[in-house]
Amino acid sequence: MRIDIITVLPELLKSPFEASILKRAIEKGLVEVHMHNLRDYTDKSYNQVDDYQFGGGAGMVLMIEPIDKCISALKAERDYDEIIYMTPDGETLNQKTANTLSLVENIIILCGHYKGVDQRVRDAFITKEISIGDYVLSGGELAAAIVCDSVIRLIPGVLSNETSALTDTFQDNLLAPPVYTRPSEYKGLKVPEVLLSGNFPKIEEWRENEAYNRTKRLRPDLLKDQ
Repeated sequence: MRIDIITVLPELLKSPFEASILKRAIEKGLVEVHMHNLRDYTDKSYNQVDDYQFGGGAGMVLMIEPIDKCISALKAERDYDEIIYMTPDGETLNQKTANTLSLVENIIILCGHYKGVDQRVRDAFITKEISIGDYVLSGGELAAAIVCDSVIRLIPGVLSNETSALTDTFQDNLLAPPVYTRPSEYKGLKVPEVLLSGNFPKIEEWRENEAYNRTKRLRPDLLKDQ
């Protein structure tokens, strides 16, 4: 998979890809992540990429021309499955979206900034708009990093145990069941006996029941479609 991220603040995006699972995925050659500074695609003075909005109002808007130049340059080199715009009014990111994106080959992620982007960018170039929640950030960079993390960890070979991702919270619209590790008893707090029994069918049944009951208690909205 190749991910191209268009941003006015590439330095804000570097650290998530220089540690942990994302770094190992890149080093293994399972994913390529490239940052593109939007300021490299403008011929305006002082590398300007934003301007005042027509009609007045507070906040600057990213201009269409540098975005067009950047996206066009990338598309001239390869085909893209999705061109994603990070925006608070997009479709809320969920596990289903992450699963779908983990199966594609090439994506572009455009990070919004200031008041957003010229609407013509969204109309002409964007194929998918994603939000990470009902709140506003200073820009789309941190949101883009979250999308990348949620997607890259699902690529086969990224996690040392590939079945781990299949039992994560939100897979199958359920929260994950409780998990325990050593010691089996700590200050009177005990691990459920079934987990120590070695009876794996019973353990699996317990986990399924706990996942359902936890979801029913904490996130009943997830069970509406079941």
